[in-house]
Amino acid sequence: MPLEVTSQANGPAVRLTKLVKRFGDFVAVDNVTLDVARGEIFGFLGPNGAGKSTTIRILCGLMAPTSGSATVEGFDVATQSEEIKKRIGYMSQKFSLYDDLTVGENIEFFAGVYNVPPEKFAARRDFVLKMATLEDKRDMKTALLSGGWKQRLALGCAILHEPPILFLDEPTSGVDPIARRSFWDLIYQLSEAGHTIFVTTHYMDEAEYCHRIALMYGGRTIALGSPAELKASLGGEHLLNLETSDLLESLSRLVGHEGILDVAVFGGGLHVKVSDPYEGMATIHKLLDGVLEIQTLEKITPSMEDVFVSLIEQQEKQEKAPA
Repeated sequence: MPLEVTSQANGPAVRLTKLVKRFGDFVAVDNVTLDVARGEIFGFLGPNGAGKSTTIRILCGLMAPTSGSATVEGFDVATQSEEIKKRIGYMSQKFSLYDDLTVGENIEFFAGVYNVPPEKFAARRDFVLKMATLEDKRDMKTALLSGGWKQRLALGCAILHEPPILFLDEPTSGVDPIARRSFWDLIYQLSEAGHTIFVTTHYMDEAEYCHRIALMYGGRTIALGSPAELKASLGGEHLLNLETSDLLESLSRLVGHEGILDVAVFGGGLHVKVSDPYEGMATIHKLLDGVLEIQTLEKITPSMEDVFVSLIEQQEKQEKAPA
């Protein structure tokens, strides 16, 4: 049974309006405006230093904005931070667990921190253990858990008080791909139960798991929408996957050639951006046939990494263009 925490508003779970955070001359968050709907898995993506964690700290009431405004569950981050803290769960990229305590003792400690009523503690503890599949590890020292299990325990501790909104700040950083995917299964379960999930990550593939995402670069939001909408924003550009017998030689022969919009190393091959896929393939064959072996050449759907790189390039071109 959920704790009786009421919202001050029926609008968006999170709202940012021209939010700015400066540290001296450095602008960490630069006029960010966006809404997050209730029950949404909202991804905040971008490279390290893009302003993601700073924004999360402001929304959690841990840091005051320089200008602009933000509300969480209808409460103002600048003046009502204590009300916000009652209604959110927070998990950072550095696990906030006590290694010298057992799994069960960590749960009991955080239940106290979040003021879970004593009569509800047993039910909430059992729910967390079951959700995180930690029932058989209840008496194990937390220090002995793998990164993936610690991650599950940290998430469980963050939802002990059944907060309507969860802020997850790069929660999958440093864990293996299997543990990451398992963690996202838990996020889906929480979203289906009605929680709003605001998650930051620098893993572009994790964008595919979100309902909507904001791409951050240099403290600014350079794109906002669903993964499908952002992929569609590439417009008339098409992407080819090219694998050859010599990647670097292929790169040097294609870069700057007419008909080739862009070339980037991707894994063990190249992603070649063209305006027309058939003409692009013909151009590649013309440039490489008889010189290198073309092992793979096919049109592919852009990944979120491709979309992000393209959007960053567009942003940098705009910044360099004369006023």
